[in-house]
Amino acid sequence: PVGFKGLFDSVMLLWVCPQPNRFNSICIMHMTSLWKDVAETVIIGGGCVGVSLAYHLAKAGQKDVVLLEKSELTAGSTWHAAGLTTYYHPGINLKKVHYHSIKLYESLEAETGQAVGFHQPGSIRIASTPVRVDELKYQMARTHWHPTPQWLITPEKIKELFPLLNMDKVLAGLYNPGDGHIDPYSLTMALAAGARMYGAQIYNPALVSGLTPTSDGKWDVQTPHGTIRANRIVNATGFWAREVGQQIGFDHPTIPVHHQYVVTATVPEVKALKAELPVIRDLEGSYYLRQERDGLLFGPYEKEEKMVLQDSWVRDGVPPGFGKELFESDLDRIMHHVEMAMEMVPVLKNADIINIVSGPITYTPDLLPMVGPHQGARNYWTAIGFGYGVIHAGGIGKFLSDWIVTGEPPYDLIECDPNRYGKWTTVPYLCAKARESYGFNNVVGYPKEERFAGRPTNRTSGVYELLKGKASMGFHAGWEQPHWFYKPGDNAGYKPSFRRTNWFGPVGRECKLVMEKVGVVDLTPFGKFMVKGKDSHKLLDRLFANTMPKVGLTNISHMLTPTGRVYAEVTITQLTPGEFLLITGSGSELHDLRWMEKEVAEGAYDVDISNVTEEIGVLGVAGPKARDVLQKLTQEDMSDASFKFLHCKPIQLGGINLRAIRISYTGELGWELYIPHKDMAAVYQAIMAAGEDEGIDNFGTYAMSSLRLEKGFRGWGAEMNCDTNPLEAGLDYFIKLNKHADFIGKAALQEIKAKGLKRKLSYITMETDDVDPEGNETIWLNGKVVGNTTSGAYSYTAQQSLAFAYLPVELCSVGQKVEVEMLGRKYPAMVVQEPLVLTEPTRTRLQKKSKA
Repeated sequence: PVGFKGLFDSVMLLWVCPQPNRFNSICIMHMTSLWKDVAETVIIGGGCVGVSLAYHLAKAGQKDVVLLEKSELTAGSTWHAAGLTTYYHPGINLKKVHYHSIKLYESLEAETGQAVGFHQPGSIRIASTPVRVDELKYQMARTHWHPTPQWLITPEKIKELFPLLNMDKVLAGLYNPGDGHIDPYSLTMALAAGARMYGAQIYNPALVSGLTPTSDGKWDVQTPHGTIRANRIVNATGFWAREVGQQIGFDHPTIPVHHQYVVTATVPEVKALKAELPVIRDLEGSYYLRQERDGLLFGPYEKEEKMVLQDSWVRDGVPPGFGKELFESDLDRIMHHVEMAMEMVPVLKNADIINIVSGPITYTPDLLPMVGPHQGARNYWTAIGFGYGVIHAGGIGKFLSDWIVTGEPPYDLIECDPNRYGKWTTVPYLCAKARESYGFNNVVGYPKEERFAGRPTNRTSGVYELLKGKASMGFHAGWEQPHWFYKPGDNAGYKPSFRRTNWFGPVGRECKLVMEKVGVVDLTPFGKFMVKGKDSHKLLDRLFANTMPKVGLTNISHMLTPTGRVYAEVTITQLTPGEFLLITGSGSELHDLRWMEKEVAEGAYDVDISNVTEEIGVLGVAGPKARDVLQKLTQEDMSDASFKFLHCKPIQLGGINLRAIRISYTGELGWELYIPHKDMAAVYQAIMAAGEDEGIDNFGTYAMSSLRLEKGFRGWGAEMNCDTNPLEAGLDYFIKLNKHADFIGKAALQEIKAKGLKRKLSYITMETDDVDPEGNETIWLNGKVVGNTTSGAYSYTAQQSLAFAYLPVELCSVGQKVEVEMLGRKYPAMVVQEPLVLTEPTRTRLQKKSKA
């Protein structure tokens, strides 16, 4: 093994170890080693993801990077993977992960001297139904503003690229040049060579037998060879992730799934080709197919009733010694997909199968990995749950490395935050969702998608039982929340579409209700925290860019990253001196809590932060008659003079003690009521009874979204996130650069302001037909991409489509015309003065001024 000379700094025994499939592997065992007893970062797990992180950290200049592998590199899921690589991903920033991976793999061999076996013949996603064509057009509209190379191509072009295809059902294709496949073993070894080249240490076999946190936030990592004191640890252990997490009290929601792919012998028609075939993904057939030497390799995703979970590993752990073993194959289970593949690629009918690989890959409930620091344990990070580890490895390694080195994520990837799960993520839920996600691998990816397996969880609000038969429910961080409500005669049920669908009319009815009468919405999924203690004010002044509200008042505040990007938007109320109620979005609950806890620990603040999300229910009551209804139920004076906008009071409503804040995300007159969970149903029923004469009714989050957009309200995760700064997002009012406290991101914002902005959030209206903007559509001007939408909806009050969009500063003037791409068309749009509809407080103030 001359090629390994100089790559290792210790004595090893090497031998060739034949495996029960087409791969051979070189197994490396350290017999003696320069053992490190301290490390900056210890990575646990030697699959492609863990080794990629070691490579990126070492290359970034971090000293003392150590990777521990229990047996040998690639053991687990990496070694038997099909190795597919693609630029494509429906997620906006996961496209960046894929892009970074491919660009790394293209250059890795030259950098390390290690061959990686990277083939880039391109790939085609096949659309064989009109709905699938819409899906491809929908994805194209979300891709043009990214560097990802991607085109919608005709059947003729598909036939040219893949001449062995049966074109009878093919309507269109989504083509990504540069896609292909890579040898996972060679990739991992090249990354390992690079990691060592830059100074990282890789120890194997080195089983982690214990993890002990220290009082100063570090970790003692125990192995049979000794203990390493680490500043941070990263769990990158694939299907062992649960067991490693359990060492420190976490039951990570990951589960192994049996995935099979079939390899054929030489196919004469394939061998005769002059160029390698592109990878195809037959979306209706739910399989991928690529060339493997002179034969073919294809892998299906069975429906949930046929796929197999290795759920015994969740209950009992992974069998000792399992690492480079496979499951018994089951061709019968995938025969339906085999037949569909034979119909689409007829040469398969006469091909001899030489191997069926059936191995474990790891799934999370929603199929996305868990990437980043974990709430509840200082300096514990995860890089687990990768159903597609090979294409994620390079990009995730860089993402995590950048975050670890700089202290903040390089871009927003909250959909992969490990803290999106909580105690509500039970094993039955995990199993149900993993089955569903595997079977849904190639289902149509509609906007506003809902998946129903495993629901409801134990997170149901106090009014769920009262509302579940009346509404189309959405899923938010384990909670069920009404999206919209049915009435007799409505076309009820979940009927997704790329165009306006069955909820369009009912949502308009709900918007009219809130604008003209009074409506009630369940807002229980909000994340809720109580912060109190001697240093509470000092802590919050450090965390938030706004000044802290006085006792009895509420404001909107933002946590920023050190470089001045928006990490979170939070509603803050000071209940009593030094006691604060913080409200954040449902998907940000533990994401925000972790950020706050980190600052508490590092700054040694004397405070107590309690997560009271599940203890308190929330009802929003909004509309011009909201005051009339609530006044019937309380002795508290609800008048404008007595209960002002953004004020909070403890009140009794129908004899139940609760807190009321005068605020509404609809922009109309309204209150949010914070109610003990056990009393929520009683308060709801009292409000509905009291409001009969006023025409009270329910409304859902779709209506609230439309109403907030027409009022010009920004939304976290859309208009603002870790990709944006608050100045370009138009949040200047909430950012107090002149406040005395040195809040996180202050210096960076001052510098951004001094340099000037290159882009700004604009407000646009659109001329549409039966399709409305969702967000992330490409914006064009004179045939060039100039920006992107962030969120959009139909304004039922103004009777037109509208959206927020980021545009270059020179294109933000009112009256500027642009085009927004949706479903293959470019719709005329124009920058307008925001908002389309004035908020109730503004209208009231103007009315008073007019009278005066």
